[in-house]
Amino acid sequence: MPSRPAQNPATAPVSAVIGVDSSTQSTKAAVVDTATGRLLAVGRAPHTVTGQGGARESDPEQWWQALRTAVAAALAESGLDPAAVTGIAVAGQQHGLVTLDADGNPLRPALLWNDTRSAPQAAALTAALGREAWLDRTGSVPVASMTAAKWMWLRENEPATAAGAAAVRLPHDFLTERLSGAAVTDPGDASGTCWYDPATGGYDPELLALTGIRADMLSTVAPTGATRAGHLTAEAARALGLPAGIPVAAGTGDNMAAAVGLGLGAEGLLDHPVVSLGTSGTVFAATRNRPHSALLAGFAATDGTRLPLGCTLNCTLAVDKVAELLGLEREDAAPGGEAVLLPFLDGERTPDLPAASGLLHGLRHDTTRQQILGAAYEGAVVAVLRALDELPLDAPDAPLRLIGGGAKGTMWVETVRRLSGRAVILPDSAELVALGAAALAAGAATGRDPVALATEWGTGEGRELPAVARDTATWDRVTSVLDRATPALLTTHP
Repeated sequence: MPSRPAQNPATAPVSAVIGVDSSTQSTKAAVVDTATGRLLAVGRAPHTVTGQGGARESDPEQWWQALRTAVAAALAESGLDPAAVTGIAVAGQQHGLVTLDADGNPLRPALLWNDTRSAPQAAALTAALGREAWLDRTGSVPVASMTAAKWMWLRENEPATAAGAAAVRLPHDFLTERLSGAAVTDPGDASGTCWYDPATGGYDPELLALTGIRADMLSTVAPTGATRAGHLTAEAARALGLPAGIPVAAGTGDNMAAAVGLGLGAEGLLDHPVVSLGTSGTVFAATRNRPHSALLAGFAATDGTRLPLGCTLNCTLAVDKVAELLGLEREDAAPGGEAVLLPFLDGERTPDLPAASGLLHGLRHDTTRQQILGAAYEGAVVAVLRALDELPLDAPDAPLRLIGGGAKGTMWVETVRRLSGRAVILPDSAELVALGAAALAAGAATGRDPVALATEWGTGEGRELPAVARDTATWDRVTSVLDRATPALLTTHP
């Protein structure tokens, strides 16, 4: 069902929830009708990301200010009486390392998921136990994105800051604590730390010891993202203009919230894959099957199922940069012909090449600018779809649900169709992360299962495009270059 702001505030319902999407670049706050899932309004506020080379950092206090601004804007747009809001939940960018002092104040800017400085620490952690042991214990092999690797980087490079940390939070945990006063996370976001074992549902004591962090420094893991973390404190209520005491859900990571918004989980669709095309490219599915692949992060879903996920760092922004360099609009592209472009402009996570740069191969006299841009699309899509092939799904031919900013672009959609050979569903709803967070908030307020609620709301429904014949020639050409170039021609420094 399409997600549209309300046209007539007088028809607004008497009960609503707020779902917050705190992403890398901005915060979005969605006011949602609890009964129908109708998106009444969305408020937005930007974030600032700083850092050169592999560094990517943001001030957590800015996230809190952005949340306040976005909630105020959404309430004003909706025309809703704030007393009608019955719950709130936050979904946030995963993996980020937030270090706090004893008073809950950040000691330094947060290290974000796409900060690649911790690649050596990730490699050292992997070597300490071996890839298979990490896959068995956490479902993931450490890469620079993971929180534990970032903590190790901090300990080695800023030991005084690490020693002075009274608490470590994930980005969404930090905001949930500001709302409720409770240090609570959920299985989904916790499973992206490399401290959490999805099989046991708790932190692994040996991994905590290996990385030199205490369990009491970390957030308590709630059973689900819809579990009540607590209630909106009086101070937070004044800051947001909301009623004090309303339930605050434990919340989750952004990918887990998108899955809820799509109706993926035990009370909805299992083994139906999603491809998200944004700053990063991700592929994931809710399943009961245990993943075992170094190309995947073995995440938990927020409802207790599993959410294995592959993530590439270079997706829409990388292709847009290639378009800019070529002086083309993003849609002014054609299939790449003989050209192959691996757009690893920010290093890469899948494959694990944190020091990588872009690579262009196969130029001919008759190669056009449009083909070079098309080759950038193909390189980005192949990297994502390779991870798709690793998902442990019982429905291998299920259609792909395509979300994210790239899903609005014709060239992105057609490249995915051509290289996957699958039917593609384009969900009608916008703001799926915020809608998923709203379903978690509604779950905390009503006791209902959030995946079942999102399924009733229909937020995952959309237009289905039929499968087309798979372009195996392009697939083979791109993967051949990738396999032969990795890592010698891609790595920018030893």
